[in-house]
Amino acid sequence: MKKLCSLVLAFVMVMGCLSILSGCASSDDWKTDENGLVELVIGGIGPLTGDYANYGTSVRNGAQIAVDEINAANAKGVNGFKLVLKFEDSAGSADTATAAYGKLVDDGMKVSLGATLSGETKAVTAAAKADGVLVLTPSGSAVDAIANNNSAFRVCFSDPYQGKASAEYIARYGLASKVAVFYGSDNNYCVGLKETFEAECKEKGISVVATEAFTANSNTDFSAQIAKIASSGADLVFLPIYASDAATFLTQAKGKLDGMKMFGCDGLDGLLTKISNAGDADGVLMLTPFAADN
Repeated sequence: MKKLCSLVLAFVMVMGCLSILSGCASSDDWKTDENGLVELVIGGIGPLTGDYANYGTSVRNGAQIAVDEINAANAKGVNGFKLVLKFEDSAGSADTATAAYGKLVDDGMKVSLGATLSGETKAVTAAAKADGVLVLTPSGSAVDAIANNNSAFRVCFSDPYQGKASAEYIARYGLASKVAVFYGSDNNYCVGLKETFEAECKEKGISVVATEAFTANSNTDFSAQIAKIASSGADLVFLPIYASDAATFLTQAKGKLDGMKMFGCDGLDGLLTKISNAGDADGVLMLTPFAADN
């Protein structure tokens, strides 16, 4: 996360200074610090509370480390600018993220890290388009998260690549010939992964023998879905979902899906902080965009 956010902030710094900031340097809402450096406010949004708080907290902490290191290495500023990070809690809600974006604009934000989750990133990207604010999300991976805004970018891969890569990995290493899919049908991230995963399974000759769904309003009792998966004959369950829901699923599936492998994507990041018994996550496989040894 530290390396990722360093890249994010470096790009924002260059693009902001060269293309955006030159157009508004005369604005009267710029502030200077005690050393006379102009403060470049970078805004971030993500869940700091609720079920998805581990994702927003990681993004905020990584970005703050990068800001601190960049400022420490440039006592006279970067082209005269001192970086300042302001981060708002979205609680995982697109509506709250949009309101948070408005607050950051009022607080002097010049460039944006967008938002953490795909749904809230889509909302922030739409709002930023009207203001001409550069957006660079580190984690909004849904295809349409940055759509219709030529000033919105991401540094993570998009969901189609991740869903496809998951099926390719399963096929390459012979992990399963029959798979079940368990996903959130009302979540852009989950749906994007599910669709591309199933399409690539078809290409690789892997049979999808069960597809079970839930929504944000029905994510506490998965017994019916687990029973159907148990009787499907699947060798592996694909989990394109977030850690909190995965923790619930794995806990309830204990002893009922024995012998089935579990395979998720980057949404499972932080799983061990969400599950009450770490042993229930033993053997879970996870595809993710970072190198664990870096």
